[in-house]
Amino acid sequence: MKILTKIAFIFTLWLGSVASAFALEPVYSDFFGNAIKGYDPVAYFTEKAAVKGERDYTYRWNGADWRFSSKQNLDLFVANPTQYAPQYGGYCAWAVSKGYTAKIDPEAWNIVDGKLYLNYSQSVKQTWQQDIHGNIAKGDENWPTLLRK
Repeated sequence: MKILTKIAFIFTLWLGSVASAFALEPVYSDFFGNAIKGYDPVAYFTEKAAVKGERDYTYRWNGADWRFSSKQNLDLFVANPTQYAPQYGGYCAWAVSKGYTAKIDPEAWNIVDGKLYLNYSQSVKQTWQQDIHGNIAKGDENWPTLLRK
């Protein structure tokens, strides 16, 4: 019986470490730790475009590396990250509105009421746009719960 207890204890420890290894990160980042696949979050606001960031302009914030296309954009972000960071940590806004997370296509985006929202794809963006404010309300409700999982 003692051996069974030890096995159960080891299994419980292992299960806990596996679960924490797959815990939701607060910022969607790629394999290399680049937030929103290395795109410049400030450019969505200043250039109204998805612009790839440069390695020379990198800032570590909220557990991820954020890249920028210029020093000016980097400085704007450093001064006020929450103004430029995408909602829901950069995960797909439609998925969050449905209660789960998904990766994003940096080219599928919207700015609504001064906030950046990213989506999984252009087709998902179109679906999300059918009820933007309703989806934002659901996403705002779901996001804190998803972070705790």
